[in-house]
This record gives sequence, structure tokens and C-alpha cells, in this order.
Amino acid sequence: MMYITAEDLRRYLGAEATTQDDLLQEAISDAQTYIESQTNRWFEARTATRYFERAKRDEHNSAILHLDADLLTVTTLTNGDSDGTEITSDYYWLLDRNEGPPYHQIQLTSGDGYYWQWDEDCWVSVLGTWGYSATPPADIRRACTALAAYFYRQKDAQTFDTTAVVESGALVIPQGIPATVDRILLRYRKMI
Repeated sequence: MMYITAEDLRRYLGAEATTQDDLLQEAISDAQTYIESQTNRWFEARTATRYFERAKRDEHNSAILHLDADLLTVTTLTNGDSDGTEITSDYYWLLDRNEGPPYHQIQLTSGDGYYWQWDEDCWVSVLGTWGYSATPPADIRRACTALAAYFYRQKDAQTFDTTAVVESGALVIPQGIPATVDRILLRYRKMI
């Protein structure tokens, strides 16, 4: 799913013709890829199974498993034992409990006899819904729109950026990613 539609972008650009929809869609895709690469997140729900090795277990609290992506919900949690033991939701918490979703860790509850296992060639697996949010926040949609418009307009731009001072004193500034986009993305950037 795209964060915005071609219609959203046409409205932003003030364009009515749909003859450029392929270019608009390409600009939207490029903008979304840029946003995800700059934030190390995606802003829509994606159902998938992710696998975690022993190195993801917390070194100070062995009941905690660190996740490498934002988690919204868990459908099935399977331990890394050779039997593929399913751990039901009664036996774990999603952390940070007060701040999520998204969640970034899974902690096994104490005293229930479960512990993280990694038998030979087995990994802990989490089937769930992954992403920062089920749908993109409004400011991410705005950033995607502005960035897609920038990418779309590049089709008419010079192939290189230049800076020059003309006799009238005007300064020609090189093109680049809109500053408002980078300011929005900075708030969501996840360090990895």
C-alpha cells in the first residue's frame, strides 16, 4: 500500500490530467522508499513472520527479546526449540507496555517455566503485524506528498545542480530534498 495516492499528488500539484499517473506513481514510490530508508521504519501495517537469533536476547535480562522492527500485534510467537513450541499471550508482554504500539521487545513473564531457546538450526519466530502504525500518520503523509512532488518535478529540472550569483544579485540555490521533509523524518528516525 502506498502512503498517498496519485489523486492526492495531483491535487497537491494542481494537476487535473491523469495522463501522467505512471510518473506520479513512480514519484510516490520513490518518496516512500526514501522515507523508509531515512527513518528505518515503515508506516503501514505489514503481516509477516520475522525470525530472531540468540544475539537478540537481552544481555542483562534473559527474559527479554529485542525486536529489529516496530511490532503492532502478535499472532503467533514460537520459541526456538526443536519442537517449535508456541508461547501464548498469557506468557509474555510486549514492551514498552506504557508507550506502545509500536513495541520493540517481548518479555517472557516470570515464573511460568518459559525461557528463550535456540536449538540447533532453530530460531524464535514472531508472526505478527509489523510497522510504526497501521496507517501513515498525517505528517508522514504530508512529507510523502511534498517529496513525491519534488521527485515528480525533477523530470523538468536540469540534470545537475548549480549555484550562481547573477548580476542582479539573485542567488540560484541548488536543488535538494525539501527541508520540511527532513524535519518531519527526523522525529521518526530509529537508530539501528
